[in-house]
Amino acid sequence: MKHIDPIFRYLCMACAAVAGCLLLGILVQLLQNSMDAWKEFGVDFIWNEDWDPYENKYGALPHIAGTLLTTGLALVFAVPLAFATALFLTECPKWIERLLSPCIDLLAAIPSVIYGMWGLFVLIPIMQNDIQPFLAEKLGLIHWPGGEWLLGEDGIGSGFGFLTAGIILALMILPYMCAVMRDVLRMTPEMLKESAYGVGCTRWEVIRDIVLRHGASGILGGICIGMGRALGETMAVLFVIGNLPQMPEGLYSFGTTISATLANNFGEAVDLERSALFALGLILLLLCFIIQFFANQLLRSNKLKHGYNR
Repeated sequence: MKHIDPIFRYLCMACAAVAGCLLLGILVQLLQNSMDAWKEFGVDFIWNEDWDPYENKYGALPHIAGTLLTTGLALVFAVPLAFATALFLTECPKWIERLLSPCIDLLAAIPSVIYGMWGLFVLIPIMQNDIQPFLAEKLGLIHWPGGEWLLGEDGIGSGFGFLTAGIILALMILPYMCAVMRDVLRMTPEMLKESAYGVGCTRWEVIRDIVLRHGASGILGGICIGMGRALGETMAVLFVIGNLPQMPEGLYSFGTTISATLANNFGEAVDLERSALFALGLILLLLCFIIQFFANQLLRSNKLKHGYNR
C-alpha cells in the first residue's frame, strides 16, 4: 500500500496544476484580447464614465460601480436572512429541519434566468406599485438625509433599477450562504453547548459565546461564497436592472453591471468595443481575485485568533 501514497500525491498535484494552468490561460487570454483597449485608453479606462460605441469611447467605471452596488445590496439583504435561517435550522426540532432544509437547498438549483423572469413579471410590478411608494411615502425615506439621491426627487420608480437587482441577487445567493452556515453551525460540539447550559447559560448566551465563536470562520466563508456568486451573476440582473451604462443615480435608477454588459453587447461587438468588453472581463476577474484574497486573509486571521494554526 505504501507505493499508492506517492501516486495519489502526484495525481493531486497534477490536478491542482491543471486548475492553475486553466486559470492562468483565462487570464492571459483576457489580457491579450483587451490590449487594444488598454493601448487606446490606458488606465483611464477604469475611471472613464463614457460608453459610446458610435464614437468609440469606452469606460469601465459605471459597470464597476453597478457591480459593486448590486453585490453590496445583495449582501445587506441576504446575510441576515441566511444567518437567521441557518441558526433556526440548527436549533429547531429535527422534523422541522428535515422539512425545511431540502427546500432551502432546492432554491440553489433554480436557474438564474428563472429568477430573472420572476423578477421581471412578478417582483417589478410589486416594487413599482407597493414597495417603492411605501419606502418614499409611508416611511418617508425621501425626507431623510440623502433620501433624494437614494429614491429620486419624487420617490417614484418604474420597478427597474439597482434595488430590484439587489433583491434578486439576495434571493439567489441566500441558499448558498445558508447551506454553508447551517453545516458549520451544526458542527459545534454538543458537549460545549451542554456544558454551557449546565453552568446556567441561556440559549442566546450559548449561541453568542459558543456557537458563533466556534463557527465564525465558516460563517465568513459562506458570506464570501455568496459575494463571489453575486459578483458574476448575469441573467437575473439583466432582466431587472435597466441596462443603461451610466453611473448609479440612486437605488431606483437604471444601470448595468460588468456581467450584464458582456451578455448584452458581446455578440455584436467588433474591433475596439470587443476589446473593451474583454477588458471589462479582466477587471471582473481581478475584482474576484482581490475580494477572495482579502476574504482568505480574514479567515486566516480569524483562525489564528481562535488558536487554529492550519
